[in-house]
Amino acid sequence: MRTIGIDLGVSAAHRAVIMDEQGQFTTPVLTFRASWQEIKGMVARAREGVEPDHPLQAVMEPTGMAWFTVAVPLSRLGVTVYLVNGRKVKDLRMYFKRHASSDRVSARVLAKLPLIDQESLYPLILATPAQLACQRGCKQEDRLQTWITAIHNRLLDTDRFAWPGLERLLPDTIGPVARLFREEWYDPVRVVEAGADNLREALAAVTDPKDDLAWVDSLVELALDILTLYGLEALDYSLLQEEVGREQRLLAKLEEEQTAINEDIIQPLHHQIHPSGHLESIYGVGKKGAPVFASFIGSADRFPDARHFRGWHGLVPDSRQSGNTEVKGLSISQAGPDLVKKFAYMGAITAKRCDPQIAAIYYDQMVHKGKHHTQAVCACATHLMDRVWVVLRDDRPYELRDVDGTPVTAEQARAIIAERYIVPEEVRKSNTRRARRERQEWRLEQKEQKGSRSRR
Repeated sequence: MRTIGIDLGVSAAHRAVIMDEQGQFTTPVLTFRASWQEIKGMVARAREGVEPDHPLQAVMEPTGMAWFTVAVPLSRLGVTVYLVNGRKVKDLRMYFKRHASSDRVSARVLAKLPLIDQESLYPLILATPAQLACQRGCKQEDRLQTWITAIHNRLLDTDRFAWPGLERLLPDTIGPVARLFREEWYDPVRVVEAGADNLREALAAVTDPKDDLAWVDSLVELALDILTLYGLEALDYSLLQEEVGREQRLLAKLEEEQTAINEDIIQPLHHQIHPSGHLESIYGVGKKGAPVFASFIGSADRFPDARHFRGWHGLVPDSRQSGNTEVKGLSISQAGPDLVKKFAYMGAITAKRCDPQIAAIYYDQMVHKGKHHTQAVCACATHLMDRVWVVLRDDRPYELRDVDGTPVTAEQARAIIAERYIVPEEVRKSNTRRARRERQEWRLEQKEQKGSRSRR
C-alpha cells in the first residue's frame, strides 16, 4: 500500500507527497489543484514502478470543504481516502518537527500517520447527494436558529431597560401579543393615554381566547411607573419602537425561512434517506434530530461495534489512567460533527424525562457518582446515541423499556421516573460546579494542614 499525504489548501494549491510501503518518500512535494487531470496525474505518479492497480491510500485533514474536491476524484480513481482529526496531526507534527511548520512538513506527517495509528483510521465513505444536501440543510437551519435566538435576546434586553418589569407581565415575550405591543404600543405615554380598555381591545385580536387580559391593567400601571422613573426626555420611545419593529420583522423573515428549509428540504430528504422513520421512535430524537443523525451517520454498518461509533461521535470523556490511578471528570473528546453532539445533548435532556433507562443513568450519575448536570446529561447522550446506532443498524423502531427490560407505555415510563429517578434538589445544589470546587479546595486545605502537622 502506497500512501499519499495531502496538505489541503483553501485558496492556494494543494501539496502532496508519496510514501512507499517501507516508509520512504518516493517523490518530492507535489503541487496540484482540484482538477481531474492534475489529480489523475498525481495518482499515476504514485503508481510509478508498480502495477497499474497497485493499492493506494490518501490521508488528509477535513479542511473546510476543500477535502471534498479532492476526495471525490480520488475515490473514483480507486484510492482509499482517510480524513483524520486535525488535533492528532498537529500533535504528530510537533513530535516530528517541533520548531518548524510548513506545507511540506504537514504532507509528510499525514503520509506517516497510517504507519503510526492505522487502527484509528476509518475509510471515508462519501455521503450520497441526498445525505450531503440534508446535512447542509440541517446546518443552515441551525444557523438560522442561532440568529433567531440572538434576536430574541436583543428584544428582551431592550425591554429590560425600556420597560423594566414588562417580561413579568406578558404571557409570552416573543408571542403575537408581545410583538403587537412592540410594534404599536411601545411608547408608555400612548399606553397611559389609551387606558386599559382600549389597550385590551387592541390586543384582543392576537390574544388566546382563554386569556382574559386582566394583566393589561398592570401594564398601564407599569407605564405610569416608567414615566415617573424616566420622565419624558430620557428615552425617545418612537425611535425605540422603530428599532424593535425592525428586529421583529427580521425575526419573522428568519422564522419563515427556517420553516421553509425544514418542510421543503430537510424533511423530504430525511424520508428519502431513512424511509422507515424509525429514528423518530426514540424519545429525545424527534423530527429535528432524526434528519441530523440519519444524514451524518449514513450507513450504521460502517461502524463494526458501538465502541467505534462512540469514538466517531465523540460524546465520550478523555481518558487519563496510569497504574492504579485514573483521572475522572475530564471533558469529552472533540471528535465527530458538532451538530450531532448538539442534538444528542439536547435529546438526552428530553429522553431522561421519558425513558426510564436514560433516567436511571442520569439519576446514578447525579446521586451516586456526584456528577454535575452537564456531565450527567453527556453520559445520557452517549447512551442515546447507542440507541440511534442500533435503530439505524437494525432498521426497527425503538421500544420503551424499564431498567429490567420490561416493555412499558409512555405513561408507565413517566410514572416510573417520577417514583424512582427524580434527583433531590439538595443533590443538585451540592453537585454544582461551585459546590464541587469548594469541596475540592477544602480537601486541599485539609491535606496541606495535615502535611504541616506531620512536618512539625
